[in-house]
Amino acid sequence: MNFIVYMGAIMVLFLFVIMLLNMNAELEPQKRNWLKYAGAISGGVLLFLITVVLRKASMSTVHIENATDIGLIKNLGMILFRDYVVPFEISSILFLTAMVGAVVLGKKD
Repeated sequence: MNFIVYMGAIMVLFLFVIMLLNMNAELEPQKRNWLKYAGAISGGVLLFLITVVLRKASMSTVHIENATDIGLIKNLGMILFRDYVVPFEISSILFLTAMVGAVVLGKKD
C-alpha cells in the first residue's frame, strides 16, 4: 500500500513541476560560468559517492523453504483488492483530484 501512495505522490509532484515550469528561454536570466562548473563538479562528486557506497554495500540473500509464491503480482492483487479495496479506491480518488488540481493551477490564463 505504501508503494502505491508514494508512486502517486511522485507522479503528482512531477506533474506540478512540469506544468509550473517557465519554458521561456529568452526571459530566463543567464547563469554565470562558475555556477555551471560548480554544478558539474558537485554532480560528479555525488556520482562518485554513490558508486563507492554501492560497491561497499553487501547484498545478503534470504532462503525461505517452500515459499515459491513470494513477490508474485497475483498475491499482491489478491490482498490489495480483497483486504484493502476501500483504501485503494480512496487513494485513487485522491490522486485523481490532485492531478486535476495540478492542471487547474498550472493552466495559463
